[in-house]
Formats: sequence, C-alpha cells, structure tokens
Amino acid sequence: METHSTILVVDDDLINRQILVSNLEDVDYRVHTANDGAAAWKQLQSHPQTYAAVLLDRIMPHMDGMEVLKRIKAHPVLQGIPVIMQTSMSSEVDTLDGIQAGAFYYLTKPFDRRTLLAIIRAAVDDYHRHNALRAAVQQSQDAMAMLWDGEFRLRTIQEAKALAASLANICPDPDQVVMGLSELLINAVEHGNLGITYAEKSRAMTTFDGWDLLVEERLALPENSHKWVHLYIERPPGEIRFRIVDQGPGFDWRPFETLSPERAFDTHGRGIAMAKMYSFSSLEFQGTGNEVIGTIQLPQAE
Repeated sequence: METHSTILVVDDDLINRQILVSNLEDVDYRVHTANDGAAAWKQLQSHPQTYAAVLLDRIMPHMDGMEVLKRIKAHPVLQGIPVIMQTSMSSEVDTLDGIQAGAFYYLTKPFDRRTLLAIIRAAVDDYHRHNALRAAVQQSQDAMAMLWDGEFRLRTIQEAKALAASLANICPDPDQVVMGLSELLINAVEHGNLGITYAEKSRAMTTFDGWDLLVEERLALPENSHKWVHLYIERPPGEIRFRIVDQGPGFDWRPFETLSPERAFDTHGRGIAMAKMYSFSSLEFQGTGNEVIGTIQLPQAE
C-alpha cells in the first residue's frame, strides 16, 4: 500500500466524515474533506494533482455525487483519479449508472473498517501503478516507434509492466494503451500461467503483501518454471494488433468484459473491462480464453 497518499472524502454527513477520516488517518493516509459536491469540485479544480483517490457520497446537496463523478472523468488531469462511490443504494441500476460514468470502486453504507481500507488500498494502488506505467512510457526509447512486428516472451509481473511501457510507444495514445496492455499481460501471468483463481486473489489482497507473496510462491513451483507468456505484434494497414498467449487452460472471459454491479464492490477484477473500454478499439478472446487480441485502429491520414 502507498502510505501518505492524500484522499478526498466527500460527504454531507459530519459524523460519517469524521469516522472515515479517523479510519484513514489511522493507517497514515492524508485526508482532505468536503461537505458537498460543489465544495469538492472546487477543491479538485484548485488542486488537480493532489489526490490519489476520491471517496464520494452519491446523494448530497448543491451537487450530487454523480455530477462530481462526471466532471472528474471529463477533466484532462483529474480523469485518472479513482473514484470510490459511497452509497446506501443497493439497486443494480444505481450501481450500473455509476460504473458507466467511471466509478469502478464502490463502498456501501454501513461499512466496516476492513472493507473500507481494502477498497481504498486497491484504488490507491491502482492509481500509483498507472502513474508509474505512464512515467515508464515517457522514459522508454523512441526506437520502439520503428518496431513493425515482433515476438516477445515473459514470465513475471515486473516483466509484464516493463514490456507494456515500452510497446505502448508505438501507439498513438501510449498513456491509454499502457494501462490496458499491462492488465492483459499481468492477467496472462497470474491467472493464466500461474493458475491463480479470482477467489484466491481476493483472499490474498486482504493483507498488505499477500498478493505479491502468492505470485512469488507460484512462480517458484517447478511446474511453472518453463511457462511463458508470448506477445506478438502485427501492424497491418491502419491497425496495430497485440496478440497475447499464455500456457494456462483458459477461462470464461465473458463475465469480465464488463464490470458488473456484483463485482463493483470487490478489490480487483476491473482490468479486462478497463482495457476494453479505454485502451483498445476492439478486444477479442480466442479459443478457451488463453489467447486475446487487442486491436488499435490508427487515425487515417488526411
């Protein structure tokens, strides 16, 4: 977990704000607060690079949470900040509305401390990971732009991130592509080659370093020592195609192509949906699910 990150807590209920602030400050987060949507939006506009996450109440006076969310996701700097929608609404329609507007993290009232901290940690970790990937893209060599086709192979999460940061440079919008490409490569390592299930990852993420330890343990197993993820690049006219193949048995990818209301409250499971929504023109799984093709349509020359 990234400690000392700053969280903006937006809630019109004073007692609820105090409870949230107390829980977050106990684990070394810096916390700013706003008592309604209008005040929150003013703070966000004034300090667009301050916050690692926004914990946002849905129903508030002056400007409700959905309006604040829409403004955040339309802002060129703020749009990358994860928004955790705090709501007492339990209807699937309300949750789906938030997901479609860009709230990939949810916290229901009343909440318990463990759930609160797990969701905050997941959102903050995603924020810092995506920022690190964007920074790595900018540091990569311009020579990648001359890559026309090729094959790469990798075994680890670290290699997946490094390769995604390098290859994103051949795309028109590398900052968007690097997130989706890294998610697909990491998925191929952890769920594909290492066979880590959704439930196992959920349990591992309840502790600070549980997920990293689980991945390391699986990588060290003899049966996984020779498993590779292969990435192939093709550049037919007007397109860039990334084809990723792992050596696992595959999985049912269809539930993960969109973020369902049932999984909006989980600490993970957003990667494929985010890749499809933001990083690729099309995303298509093949066979049993151990192969995926992400295609980027190139802008036509005028």
